[in-house]
Amino acid sequence: MAKKIRVLIVDDSALIRQFLSHLLSQDQNIEVVGIAHDPTGAWKKIEALRPDVITLDVVMPHMDGLTFLEKLMTTTPMPVLMVSSLTEQGCETALRALELGAVDIVTKPKVDIRLGMEELAEELIEKVKAAAVARVRGKAYVATPKIAPSVVRRAEHAASAMIKTTDTIVAIGSSTGGTEAVKEVLEVLPPNSPPILIAQHMPERFTKTWADRMNSLCRISVKEAEDGDSVLPGYALIAPGNYHMTLVRSGARYLVRLNQDPPVNRHRPSVDVMFASVAKHAGGNSIGIILTGMGDDGAAGLLQMKQSGAYTIAQNESTCVVFGMPKEAIQAGAVDVVLPLGDIPNALLRQLREGGRRAM
Repeated sequence: MAKKIRVLIVDDSALIRQFLSHLLSQDQNIEVVGIAHDPTGAWKKIEALRPDVITLDVVMPHMDGLTFLEKLMTTTPMPVLMVSSLTEQGCETALRALELGAVDIVTKPKVDIRLGMEELAEELIEKVKAAAVARVRGKAYVATPKIAPSVVRRAEHAASAMIKTTDTIVAIGSSTGGTEAVKEVLEVLPPNSPPILIAQHMPERFTKTWADRMNSLCRISVKEAEDGDSVLPGYALIAPGNYHMTLVRSGARYLVRLNQDPPVNRHRPSVDVMFASVAKHAGGNSIGIILTGMGDDGAAGLLQMKQSGAYTIAQNESTCVVFGMPKEAIQAGAVDVVLPLGDIPNALLRQLREGGRRAM
């Protein structure tokens, strides 16, 4: 019998603790080994129980969730899921937690509404299982190498050539650990990079906060996509949480469409949906990149991109938080090259300078 995933729930609300415990206990591979209502109690439980995964409330008495998380990642790094509300402050705090090393976000359940409980249980269980196998970034974590300033300057010098690469579209898909991975790719790109489309598995509302944060850090413009947005050089469009995003062509221009068709691979947005639309409408004038994440979303779509003539890149195992999505894409034969995260921006820029299209 496989060893159960031992979970510690840390939340100041007794109702939320009970709710999370009930949902997690539905899975025979998960065991809730303890609960704590504040950070002081959590420290004692961590020492005594040695859990595999912690669910951590963003706001708690005596010490807020971010302070606790930072101390935890300094002394005893372990997989943490942040439990957050959908308020603007809750989104900001949860995204900061991802920067500090939390694995993923769980949206706080609406305990007065019983409809949708099973859907929430499936999401929670899936994220706990992903966290249990994740590579945790503690304080000793060293980011993958950034592109040297000299390389960035050379890339900017060649930027005019990039834009002439027959309207190349760059499509990026990611999930668990993806917010930080995508940031590492985008923040070093020159301001006149080709259009970029991003599907990141993330709850509704969080994508807007994440897009705004990325926009403040990057030299390209980053925004949460709206239906009908033009796909333009120097812009990255992020699929909104709870919406699929597809690329379409209207005459000589590209634009995106949003829809709420059923989830694909249990996700909306789905990376497969976005990749498939890029394969259909951009074909060989596109580059597909699949980054860290749990599951197989994106593998089939990336294969369609490759078969249509696109150049495809996957993040390697050692730099992924979870190697699920890249691994599935590699095994499907959908990937031209597998690279450490820090090498992907350079490879992207090099491919763009060489014309974007994969050698057939």
